[in-house]
Amino acid sequence: MGSSAPTTPPDPPPSTAAAAPKSHFLGPLDSIRSHARSLLAAARRSPVATLVAAFFLLALFMYGEDVRTIAELSIDDYLYPDAELYNVSGLPPLVLPPPTCDLSHGRWVFDNTSVPAYREKDCTFLTQQVTCLKNGRPDDTWQYWRWQPSNCSLPTFDARRFMEAMRGKRMMFVGDSLNRNQWESLVCLVQPILSKGRKKVVKRGSLRVFHAKEYRATLEFYWAPFLVESNSDNPNFHSIDTRIIRPERIEGHAKYWRGVDYLIFNTYIWWMNTADMKVRRPNSRYWSENDEVPRIEAYGRVFKTWSDWLEENIDPARTSVLFMTISPLHISPEKWGNPNGIKCVKETLPYMNDTAPLDLNHDMRMYDLVAKVAKSMKRVPVTVIDITKMSDSRKDAHTGLYTFRQGKLLTPEQKAQPEKFADCIHWCLPGVPDVWNQILYTRILSKYSQSSPPPSLSLPPQ
Repeated sequence: MGSSAPTTPPDPPPSTAAAAPKSHFLGPLDSIRSHARSLLAAARRSPVATLVAAFFLLALFMYGEDVRTIAELSIDDYLYPDAELYNVSGLPPLVLPPPTCDLSHGRWVFDNTSVPAYREKDCTFLTQQVTCLKNGRPDDTWQYWRWQPSNCSLPTFDARRFMEAMRGKRMMFVGDSLNRNQWESLVCLVQPILSKGRKKVVKRGSLRVFHAKEYRATLEFYWAPFLVESNSDNPNFHSIDTRIIRPERIEGHAKYWRGVDYLIFNTYIWWMNTADMKVRRPNSRYWSENDEVPRIEAYGRVFKTWSDWLEENIDPARTSVLFMTISPLHISPEKWGNPNGIKCVKETLPYMNDTAPLDLNHDMRMYDLVAKVAKSMKRVPVTVIDITKMSDSRKDAHTGLYTFRQGKLLTPEQKAQPEKFADCIHWCLPGVPDVWNQILYTRILSKYSQSSPPPSLSLPPQ
């Protein structure tokens, strides 16, 4: 390749590349078109070729977006440079809370100056499930609350500092739709600093990957609501009434976790439908071959499998493991002094009685079990991020009636039945998950400031 410099950015650095014909850069797409034309021509002459052509075109139709994305991301590497190193040394020192400070205890402070960190309308990566303003919510006060720990302060989320720590790395949220809620929040927190055209979400099966190309980093979400294998592992089609797990089987999911630099797990809400869990029998052929066992017993078996896998497969020198505690659902308004209320509907303010904390009937045995497992890890540390108490107070911040159900905005008839249709599990964005990510940011930056290893990127499946 030539050595002459480009005349104007962002042309390719080598002059020969700049002068190359257009097809040089569109090779992947041109190749696809060429194969399609060849197959169609052959199909006219042979029934076998007709069948092959049909399968090829079907695959192109089903995976066309993935093909285009792969081509775009590959071409992108040649057209644009990486982001310049963020001159952290030129900034005021980052004041991190001491490790002894309990970030989970504090209070919500109204603040319409520094929060929200982004606007709903400015983050095009949000799914319609959480865009409450767009979906018609008439108030917006839930966005203007900042979390203030009792004995220290949380640093403001600085997207450039964070992405510098993430340069060349992968972060993956693993769990249910509440971890997806948090993943969407993090994508919105970082995306304003990324150049247009250099950020994209790629979806394939259980995996969603946000590519931050300038930093050669990815923020990912992997659907595994029970962490282990279950009959609910399809992210689009899964059982709600009959949930069956395989507590000793995890590799079907865990094979996607290898090589990730930050793993953030959760699992709770999917366990709460029944007091007992259906567990598929070992060596059985069908999901119908199952037994019911007490919830906490099944939960313990899952965490034995999970922790054993971590100890045997994770390199703690490379990968940090974190676990998010219980995210509450607000369905009992009598608990916060509103006996005539319906779930979280029409709640516009947090619960503010510090002297009488809310009791939302969490299964604290599961909370305690996670803490016990984390403490018992021998080789791979697990950091538990406690979001439960702080989130308990936020009865005002759920999507409620301003959300999507089965791909459609709630109808007036459905809104007239809030006891059935109000979603008091998921959170509007911007909102409470932004604070969870602020705590995650604090933990990661604390580790990053202690040691800054060279970037090591193993790209996720495209």
